Amino acid sequence: MADVMQPPEPRGPLSSALRADLLAGELSPGTVALAERTAAASTDPLLDEDLQLSLAVCYELHYRGFDGVDEAWEWDPQLLTLRAHLERAHTAALQELVGPVAVTGDPVDRQLAALIAADDGPSLSRHLALSGSLEQWREYLVLRSVYHLKEGDPHTFALPRLSGRTKAAMVEIQADEYGGGTPARMHSELFAGLLRDLDLDDAYGALWDDAPAPAFTSVNTMSLFGLHRRWRAAALGHLTAVEMTSSEPSRRYSSGLRRLGYGPATTVFYDEHVEADAVHEQIAAVDMCGSLVAGEPQLTADVLFGAACSLALDGLTARYLLGAWETGRSSLRGQRPLAA
Repeated sequence: MADVMQPPEPRGPLSSALRADLLAGELSPGTVALAERTAAASTDPLLDEDLQLSLAVCYELHYRGFDGVDEAWEWDPQLLTLRAHLERAHTAALQELVGPVAVTGDPVDRQLAALIAADDGPSLSRHLALSGSLEQWREYLVLRSVYHLKEGDPHTFALPRLSGRTKAAMVEIQADEYGGGTPARMHSELFAGLLRDLDLDDAYGALWDDAPAPAFTSVNTMSLFGLHRRWRAAALGHLTAVEMTSSEPSRRYSSGLRRLGYGPATTVFYDEHVEADAVHEQIAAVDMCGSLVAGEPQLTADVLFGAACSLALDGLTARYLLGAWETGRSSLRGQRPLAA
């Protein structure tokens, strides 16, 4: 199947053992124990290549799976135990990164707006708009391909855990992510076209081996929130932060591509987000999150936590990329040709 990817190349002992076990069809108890040790020993789980890739592999079994890996692995009890070790380390690292989230008596949409207004992370979109080179753009797209080629899917996992106005609002937002029923307008398809225009491989998962840990950290966070009912409010907060903060950056990204000579056929992915996310902002903050916490006010802190994670991980990614580029280094792992 064209949309089933090859298992990624390992990045350490755990991802190596996990890959071998999945292809062999039997999970070794030693691999589960290795996951526990890896999670406990990691000093920076959010940037740990071995840990983040292993967690992404576990989650990918809920998406499209891997060529040569039995689909029955998706709900294997031992594999879920292994994943839980990694999730605990990942969640603890997120909580440390974000810090305490203050809940006030204001409506949740105002609390979300205040959280976003207080964010002082570096602007990757401004750099790419004003001075990003073509090679920097290609590196950025490699990193973002891990998410944008499945755009919408991680958050959509939360839908069955919602009801009423909250659910209807999320469906309205997600319907646009999937092109309103038109396959060619799906955001993942528009992004694939952007990859092709910049001479990058647009096949699902094809760029995983070159993408650094932050690419997986971001998507793993969305998968964690979407796949766990306990984190349903964080999934909504995360989605809302994305919708509330992407319109202006998308305008900048589009400007940066035009500066490099690309036209509307290439910038359409970002142009679509300028329009769609400006509309989605109020639906997400007021209709979706507002109705959720109106019925379950105890979830307000989780909504804000999810939004804070979105902002903090955007900052982590920007610092990673800009830090590499400022010293003249590539932000990617591999040196293989990136074109299809």
